[in-house]
Amino acid sequence: MRAAFHLAARYVLRHRIQSALLAGALGLVFALPLCLRVLIEHAQQELRSRAAATPQIVGTRGSALDLMMTALYFKRENLLPLPFGELTELQHHHSASASTMAAAIPLHVRYQAQGAPIVGTELEYFPFRGLHLAAGKQLSRLGDCVVGATLAKQRGLQPGGHLFSTPEQAFDMAGVYPLKMRVTGILTPNGTPDDEALFVDLKTCWLIEGRSHGHDDLKKDESVVLTKEEGNIVGNAAVRMFNEVTDANIASFHFHGDVSTYPISAVILLPKDAKSEALLAGHYARSKEQQLIRPRDEMEALLTQLVRLEGFAASALLLTATAALLVTALVFALSFRLRQREFATLEDVGVSRVSLISVKVLEVLIVGLAAAVIGLVLLQFSSFAAPYLLRWAL
Repeated sequence: MRAAFHLAARYVLRHRIQSALLAGALGLVFALPLCLRVLIEHAQQELRSRAAATPQIVGTRGSALDLMMTALYFKRENLLPLPFGELTELQHHHSASASTMAAAIPLHVRYQAQGAPIVGTELEYFPFRGLHLAAGKQLSRLGDCVVGATLAKQRGLQPGGHLFSTPEQAFDMAGVYPLKMRVTGILTPNGTPDDEALFVDLKTCWLIEGRSHGHDDLKKDESVVLTKEEGNIVGNAAVRMFNEVTDANIASFHFHGDVSTYPISAVILLPKDAKSEALLAGHYARSKEQQLIRPRDEMEALLTQLVRLEGFAASALLLTATAALLVTALVFALSFRLRQREFATLEDVGVSRVSLISVKVLEVLIVGLAAAVIGLVLLQFSSFAAPYLLRWAL
């Protein structure tokens, strides 16, 4: 048996490239279903965790899935904006009626800063998600932002640094310039999409959108005045608009129009008990303009579809594995046939037929063992890479 193992090992090492390719193909084919199961289990765990931590979300009528992905994962979907006045109404219910008491946290997800989502919200969002400052301080004025841990590490950001918003269009005829935001704080990592986002207050989001602006004092510079009508001064195109909020110019920033009509993407509701949750659900069920969703229910529906897709994928991979086994058997059969003269020579010098059969079996086992090792390595790698792959996919 030792001699048979020696001959089998020498042959595999002599044809190491062929053997490595065969073992790698087998290991990959058999590891894929297990890796797929690991990835899906991790995805289910992470998706359920974030959805379960968010009791209810309010948004405009439309796709419940789009609303959930916007509020939970900061994906800019094709959603109609919710008027800011809806948040005021919810907060009024919170303070006026104990039976419908629910904390309301607004979210405005529309703009980005070089690929990172800019999330407009209020300070209540941070304790709700368990976010704490690792460095710096919280938002304190218009134009401030705090940055998620992963984004700060990728960009090399520290408190006192700056980030620019990305214009929606390369040439904005409305004159909405990229806003230079001051980084006031860096958040601790918590392994969620919050790590890759930057957070501002709602007014800063509206400033990026062009609903607010700051400019030179028209009363001090007559050269930029176009007209004066009943105490209103209208500037001309030479008026210098500010793209950064500083201590020196913050007083010049002002908003136009009715703030209650300003847009937000969604509102996270935190009912105080099951009764409040049911009353809020009933209230929005009658609404023709807004909808209320329970992320846990929507996520379960999404994961049900994911499990069905996994079944189809597993079936396809099983067929592929069967085909790979047949091809492998064919490769070994052809190899042994081509080596008939070699085996005949070994038999002539005294090697028994039983030993030659043992050599063939051991060659197959060595390649199979190498394939198993490769499969286990791939499985361990998928377990390690699952959180990063899921974050990239979302």
